[in-house]
Amino acid sequence: MNPMPASPRSAAADAGDLTARAQAGDMAAFEGLYREQVGRVYALCLRMTGSRAAAEELTQQVFVRAWERLGSFRGDASFGTWLHRLAVNVVLGDRRSQGRRVARFDSVADLDSHAATPRPDGASLDLEAAVAVLPPRARSVFVLHDVQGMTHPEIAQAMGISAGTSKGQLHRARTLLREVLS
Repeated sequence: MNPMPASPRSAAADAGDLTARAQAGDMAAFEGLYREQVGRVYALCLRMTGSRAAAEELTQQVFVRAWERLGSFRGDASFGTWLHRLAVNVVLGDRRSQGRRVARFDSVADLDSHAATPRPDGASLDLEAAVAVLPPRARSVFVLHDVQGMTHPEIAQAMGISAGTSKGQLHRARTLLREVLS
């Protein structure tokens, strides 16, 4: 006889229990939270950086920071939501600390060289690969807005830019994606 799957309410209670135990210093509980969330955090870091190596490193930084700041988690939102926001901040902070200067506009010709590279199955460049070749700021805004569902004011606050700049970067990202994918 198969046990009944956990209801969403009991799953949330289990996550809340893990979070409370982790806040009390229970490393095994934090490990459980890590196992639950690592895939989402890695996917976010990968989309924002376009690099597997950077995404792996940043994912680890997110969980180190989460452990260090677990005491600041108040439970106003779910642990996953809090961790997602922390991950966005870690990626953006890493970008700032590296002192990357992003040119305001890269030429589409630079992106076309990536589009000409065929995939092994013969299909044209897929969306993930196209997003990966976007300029970093445009890629971040695109991921935060179109993939993660953040608003322009939220993106502006997270990235330290104006909402108008966020809108402009999103337009730029979409335009470049259309040109690369066509």
